[in-house]
Amino acid sequence: MGGDGVFKAEMDAARSQFSSIGFPDSGPGTPGWIRCLSLDGPAGDKTDEYYRLSVGTGEITIKAAGGAGMYHGLQTLRQLFLSAAANGKQCIPCVEIEDWPRFPWRGLMLDCSRYFYSVPFIKKLIDVLSLHHISVFHWHLTDDQGWRLPIPAYPLLTEIGSRRFDKRRGRYLGGFYSHDEIREVVSFAGVRHVEVVPEIDLPGHAGSILAAYPGLGCTGGPYRVEDRFGIFEDVLCAGNDSIFDLAAAVFDTLGELFPSKYVHIGGDEVRFKRWEECPKCQNRLHETGLNEGRELQSWITVKLAGMLKERGKTAIGWDEVLEDSPRYGLPENVAVMSWRGVKGGIEAVRRGRQVIMSPNSSGCYLDYKHHDDLEEPGQLGISRISQLYALDPLAGMEGNARSLVLGAQANLWSELIYAGKIAEYMIFPRICALAEALWSGNAGPDDFLERLTGHRRRLDLLGLLQYRGEP
Repeated sequence: MGGDGVFKAEMDAARSQFSSIGFPDSGPGTPGWIRCLSLDGPAGDKTDEYYRLSVGTGEITIKAAGGAGMYHGLQTLRQLFLSAAANGKQCIPCVEIEDWPRFPWRGLMLDCSRYFYSVPFIKKLIDVLSLHHISVFHWHLTDDQGWRLPIPAYPLLTEIGSRRFDKRRGRYLGGFYSHDEIREVVSFAGVRHVEVVPEIDLPGHAGSILAAYPGLGCTGGPYRVEDRFGIFEDVLCAGNDSIFDLAAAVFDTLGELFPSKYVHIGGDEVRFKRWEECPKCQNRLHETGLNEGRELQSWITVKLAGMLKERGKTAIGWDEVLEDSPRYGLPENVAVMSWRGVKGGIEAVRRGRQVIMSPNSSGCYLDYKHHDDLEEPGQLGISRISQLYALDPLAGMEGNARSLVLGAQANLWSELIYAGKIAEYMIFPRICALAEALWSGNAGPDDFLERLTGHRRRLDLLGLLQYRGEP
């Protein structure tokens, strides 16, 4: 493998991937020699992810507009190699491929609060996601059940907030990712052109914060890192300015560790009872000219988004951030992730906000069962392969507003997904269907399912546990 030095990182990653499946690097002039070259002339409007792959009888050539395009071209070649290896062959067909994606945001969210997945598992997952041209790994790092990010100014977040009692095992379990481990994951993903977007859930789903620093709550506690799953009344106290000192320290740390311009701030499933009863929160209502406790969430969203903007970041919130107050509207620099169906996304683009579609009603929640069977793992609903393949992030969008749709993603919440192998079973092959829908569009379910039969052999070769039932 050789070519333009600008693609060295992409070629190095591919060498390791190819050799692991029995396709060692060939020398110049030998059959299978791979040339990685910059595109001749501009790519027009086809983005940095555009590539051309040509497999001939003598050599293989990939030309790309940028590093992302080169990596995608190499991953398409990796898929061809995997097909050959799965069939016990050392040759691939001659092909000409010109390729680029429909949407820039093609994502998967992994909840590492409810279950603490290891760094080796996360790296394995990211590598396989990149094979499918997934571009975003959304890393859910905090929730009621665990805090996974060290913040030097707030050491109790990990000393206390990262551990909870596990009823299945009858003992305390937990963990957190060191700064070096986070850098390792971000670097590993970066070489594979997967953007790592961190999520810190604020102001709700804050049980792990309150267990560590009870003074940040409305009642003062006692609190605990939750061993239950659900939605809880205790949230950060909107009347306590110290919650923004915490947010500042967290955002500063995220800025050091994550190059992504996006930070997900959660904002979902906030309960307002504590704010209605808390004297400090009632004083805050008076100061801000608001009338109800629920309106404080939009005030907090404005503050957090402004803090991130000062740090060169763009906030993302779940679609609850659209439920703003008459006085404090949703800031222009907040992107919306629509999860409660598609209505939130349609409303967000109507209001001129960027959107990532992730509707639980369209198969995007991978903690749901694959189909309605008591023997299947999962909870709450059904998410079928066919639903994900049929997902169109632009459905219901009109005119120029469609340009505000960045793409879509699937989410794996881990309340019941307490092992990496179970996670693999829930993710694959559903993410394969979504990846194709977001990259090239829907070629028809019958066509996809026929090709999925062969793709399953690639997943087997990579050692992935996968669902094999009804699509």
